[in-house]
Formats: sequence, C-alpha cells, structure tokens
Amino acid sequence: MLDPDGGLLRGTLDVLILKALTWGPRHGYAVAEWIKGATDGELLVEEGPLYTALHRLEKNGWLGGEWGYSENNRKAKYYQLTRTGRAQLRAEVSAWERYVRAVGKALAAPANVTA
Repeated sequence: MLDPDGGLLRGTLDVLILKALTWGPRHGYAVAEWIKGATDGELLVEEGPLYTALHRLEKNGWLGGEWGYSENNRKAKYYQLTRTGRAQLRAEVSAWERYVRAVGKALAAPANVTA
C-alpha cells in the first residue's frame, strides 16, 4: 500500500480520511497527523492530495466543514463526518476488508491454483 516514496497509493486516502474523522472534527493537518500516527509513520499524506480529497468528500456530502481556529490560533477548516459519511465509511471498510482477504489468499496460494 506504499509507493516508493512512502506515500499512499491511489484509492486509500478517502477511507483513511473518513476513519480519521470518526472521533470528531479535525482540520486537514490533524487528519494527516492522525494517519501518520495510526500507521506508525508508514503512510504519509501530502498536502495537495489531502486537501483535494477533503474537498471532494465534502462535495459528495460525506463531510461537513466549518471554519475555526487551530491549537496555535491559526484559522483552519474543521471537517466532520456526516451521517452519509458514516455510512460510506462502513461500506469502504467492508470493501477494504474483502480486498485485503483476497490479496492475502493470492499471496499465500500455491503455483498450481486454477479457477
């Protein structure tokens, strides 16, 4: 799930953002820090893709956003999950769990497997 530079592969960011917001509103930097901490620094999210994804998820109705001030008194937009976003998170987690199981099976399969 890592690219050579330690970043996220395409398709993982949405579910990680949704999960990061499970416990309440966060601004973009806090979302990136949560992902970094939750993965022991294995997954790093750059600013450009992060804010593109946050805006897309907000446009989809999965996130709500409200301006406020960060811990260091800087103006920041805080994002939170909507009811639709929580439902989407459940669907995304289910899909990822199936994907991980399938890839695990393929990696453990012997050479002579047929359909």
